[in-house]
Amino acid sequence: MRFQTFAAALVLIVLLAVWLNGGASEDRQAPAPAPAEADLKCRVAYVHDGDSLRCQDGARIRLHAVAAREKDETCSPGHPCPAASAVSATRMLKRLTEGRDLACRTTGRSYDRVTAICWTPEGTEVNCAMIRSGTTVIWPRYNRETPICA
Repeated sequence: MRFQTFAAALVLIVLLAVWLNGGASEDRQAPAPAPAEADLKCRVAYVHDGDSLRCQDGARIRLHAVAAREKDETCSPGHPCPAASAVSATRMLKRLTEGRDLACRTTGRSYDRVTAICWTPEGTEVNCAMIRSGTTVIWPRYNRETPICA
């Protein structure tokens, strides 16, 4: 009798844990794949800072509508300024992208760089992941026409 009570309690605990965790993994929504309109492929060779990277083919990409501190920890006048350090933003972008293949949609140009929204092979929007990490902030001026995290 004790064993049956113990087994029933254990089953209830497991069911409660599954319910609190949002159900079975099959019920969770998978990340969206990169959009069909992605027009640029990039194997990331180098992360320059928290909002820009270089592809193996030499292309330079600046993440659209994302603002990170400069390498010297400053923020340019008139630019949004995140509380997080440049080092933390650079580390996060490296963790997300370095050595990986990205699919990107070009949104414009900034100096000698393409501005783009990029996705990992799993469908993670890199721009949005950087914002959600807390290491960068949205740049509203550029987010109006082509919003990220949409």
